[in-house]
Amino acid sequence: MQVSDKLIKPLTEAKYLNADNVSRYRCIMRIFFEHYEKLKYWLYQEEVYEEMIKDPFFADYRPEQCQQDLTMLTEWKNLNTIQDTKKVASIEEFKNKKYRYQMTEYSVEIERLVLRLENLFIEGASLEPTLLERIRRGIERFSEMVERDKNEVYTWWTDLNNDFVRLNQNYQDYIRDLNSVRAEEMMHTKQFLVFKDRLIEYLRSFIKGLQRNVGVIEESLCMQKEEMKNQVFEKVVDYELSIPRMDVEVSKEMIWQKVKGRYQSIYDWFVGNEGQENEAGKLFDATNDIIRKITRYAAQLSEKNALGANRKEEYRKVAELFLKCQDMEEAHKMSAMVFGMECPQHIAGDLVCETDSMNIGVYEEQPMEISLKPRIRTYREKSRRSAIRESAEQKQETRRKMLEKQREEMEKLQALEVNGRIHFGELPVLEPRIREILLKWLSDAMESADFSARTDDGRRYILDRSRADETCVVHCLDGNFTMPDLSIVFQEET
Repeated sequence: MQVSDKLIKPLTEAKYLNADNVSRYRCIMRIFFEHYEKLKYWLYQEEVYEEMIKDPFFADYRPEQCQQDLTMLTEWKNLNTIQDTKKVASIEEFKNKKYRYQMTEYSVEIERLVLRLENLFIEGASLEPTLLERIRRGIERFSEMVERDKNEVYTWWTDLNNDFVRLNQNYQDYIRDLNSVRAEEMMHTKQFLVFKDRLIEYLRSFIKGLQRNVGVIEESLCMQKEEMKNQVFEKVVDYELSIPRMDVEVSKEMIWQKVKGRYQSIYDWFVGNEGQENEAGKLFDATNDIIRKITRYAAQLSEKNALGANRKEEYRKVAELFLKCQDMEEAHKMSAMVFGMECPQHIAGDLVCETDSMNIGVYEEQPMEISLKPRIRTYREKSRRSAIRESAEQKQETRRKMLEKQREEMEKLQALEVNGRIHFGELPVLEPRIREILLKWLSDAMESADFSARTDDGRRYILDRSRADETCVVHCLDGNFTMPDLSIVFQEET
């Protein structure tokens, strides 16, 4: 950022958007803007007044108010004014100063911005794969521009930048809309399931466009030589300097920096800079994340709809039908209809089978009781008091067994030691537990910078790696494995 007078001065041209009589000021500026688009740049006070009173909202609007509003807008530099002397017939008419009014350049851009803000949610954003194709074709023509005329080069450069700006803005706005609070709320409604498939197909088509074009664009940008780029940029700068501008001074250095900055933005978007992920990759990941989120929400909605069916009334109705049966034979027929193959319904429970015979029917077994609990949040089961058990003897017994087991393991490990060294290539058949301890010692030593560590009983050892290039086979009760020929050498404590 470079601090200049234009950057730090107050923008008085935007005052009419929040002034006291904002309804009148904005309507007057909209009248001027609509005539500006019709190439009618100058308006008289009477014309503005006639346009204002056409709307019933300004039925009480007076010419004096119109004059005051135009004067205020002129002071805020929203309007330029010039005295009309064409139809002056007397000195009195000249003294009355009949003016014509014209919008300033700042006001035109402010009105365009206001119109975009008003139509922001109507126009919306989109993901257009065609923009990627246009950018790819434009980048591929980069080498051709060296031989072209500067007019054609400038047109090509403008189209390329416009397509890039549209792509960048549209994808940011569209992704923002899909991650907004309103979109999150909509994804939790049943209406979301209606157009879920269309949305996913739309995003996938854009991802296909990314996959087809981004790689080609990245390769083309990386293959461009610096000399060729400078020749093309020189033609763009020459054309910019040849454009006549009123009251504006531009330097070659300023235009050169602007052109280089725009190219660098395109390069960073598709290629990246200094090992960082490019914007195209981020867009690819963001689009895939949205597809996964949409699919997850749709699955949750479907699951919620499936679990939402209340079987309580159905079971109550079935129980009433069984109670109305006259005898057991009729109940059997009812059971065949309810639990039969045509319409199966199942009641799960911890049923204890007294026999494994396949000839025993359900009605011949003992009934199962199910305790129903209230389905309310405040329900809590009564807690039963229990005495604290003394387990000191059990702890001592467990501790004694663990110490005994450790002692046995240490004796087995000491039996493997020969002259203060455990050589893996000369080990006998090992038990799985002994193998685990040895491999743990190896792991602890490998994690140390000097390949040394301590055992659980405090003995210091170092890993001998002098024959690590050779291999040995360690035999175990549950199999054999091949490893480097290493040795564990214990160090005597000084």
